[in-house]
Amino acid sequence: MKKKSIHKDLLTLIPLICSGVLCIVLIVLLWNKLDNDPEFIKQLAKFTIYFISINGFISTILLLYLLANGVNLAENRNNSIEHNKVSQKMSNFQEIIELLLQSDIWASGLKEYIDDEFEGLTFFEVKEFYKGKSKLAIEFLQEDQNFLETENLYLELKSLMMVNPKDKKTIARPNSGRAYGREIVEKWFLHKCGSGLWYYFGYNFGAFKKALDLSKIPDNHAERIVLLAVQIDKDVFEDSSFNEIFLAKLGDYMNKMVIPNLYQIVDSSASNTSPLTRYLKTIFILFASFGVILPLAFHIFKLPTQVIAICLGIIIGVLFYIATSFYQFLDGDNDS
Repeated sequence: MKKKSIHKDLLTLIPLICSGVLCIVLIVLLWNKLDNDPEFIKQLAKFTIYFISINGFISTILLLYLLANGVNLAENRNNSIEHNKVSQKMSNFQEIIELLLQSDIWASGLKEYIDDEFEGLTFFEVKEFYKGKSKLAIEFLQEDQNFLETENLYLELKSLMMVNPKDKKTIARPNSGRAYGREIVEKWFLHKCGSGLWYYFGYNFGAFKKALDLSKIPDNHAERIVLLAVQIDKDVFEDSSFNEIFLAKLGDYMNKMVIPNLYQIVDSSASNTSPLTRYLKTIFILFASFGVILPLAFHIFKLPTQVIAICLGIIIGVLFYIATSFYQFLDGDNDS
């Protein structure tokens, strides 16, 4: 990996060095030509009209692209506002999950069984046991404990408090205002996290209610959970009572509405300017400065002809750099 990185750095650096050398050589040659050939001064002065026209055209094309890109960034900022709204809903849901995990609704011994005997096991590893990456997950699936399979729900709820699927120790702090990473949101989306509440408390609650005692939830916690659900969606959860039907409805809503929406926004958002845009912005500045503004200043303020020699050398150097470096943005390995 390190060798590959050095190789890519060299492929980026070599065109830059070669372009710089070419630029300096051309400026020196043109400067000497101006000192030794008075006729060349007139020819170069006439050439500036075409020089400005060509560079003006190129600069206009680049400017239009950058303006279009600016519109896209504005749309992304609008998406970020929506992202904040959805993230707050997810944060409220995590606070609900935290209250459920810390409660005594679980069968006796279940927490110790998961947190101690299978410490470090995640819901994602259990769902992806077929990949064979976790021996602990396979061992867990081979166990036969008398928890009526509610250990799977406990693992699922714990997964909804994770910050990163690869980091098993860091737990989310609800209402922290942080952004949700793409990797963890993708895992929630792919494994339909939240649907466990619908399955265990709604679809088949009769088979699991002996292992899930909702009466163990304190009244103040139950009220807090309902209040958080109303903040998630007032139209859906207003006037709700805390019971198994409410929890099933909440899980179904998060699984079908909030998490897919969060995943779509996180997946499509581009908070940082792409390398290609930064590249073209630099090119635009060089073309506009040395291809249009300085040559115009040469005509308007009667600057020395050496200014055109410098501009011409820089622009040719820039063109050489584009020709030798633009391939990287057509390379599939580039993350532009």
